[in-house]
Amino acid sequence: MIVLSVDDSAIIRRFIQGAVEVMGLDFAGVEHGQAALDYLREHANDVCLVLLDWNMPVLDGFSTLQKLQSDPDLKQIPVMMVTTETERTNIVKAIQAGAKNYLTKPFSQEDLMIKMNECLAMTV
Repeated sequence: MIVLSVDDSAIIRRFIQGAVEVMGLDFAGVEHGQAALDYLREHANDVCLVLLDWNMPVLDGFSTLQKLQSDPDLKQIPVMMVTTETERTNIVKAIQAGAKNYLTKPFSQEDLMIKMNECLAMTV
């Protein structure tokens, strides 16, 4: 199963890739929300989790989350926000919009793996 990281920072995507591979999962990474939607339309059945940044060019993370939740073919894929966005109202807004978990940057690989495991456990 694939974990899709959606983040405009290549450094963050590489860091996340390391955690995903330690967990024995496959990794895919894209730079913005529109690329994520395009990827998911082709690989939805293979993706077990989307890790979504909030602040990105082209299509931001919150708009991407809304589009995922409104698409009957994609809304079953759990989404975890992984972002520098720490404002409480935005965290609540993301959870209410369908995010299963929320992790703020900076974070440790251990914290990331704990949160990913929580999300994956919700889908079992």
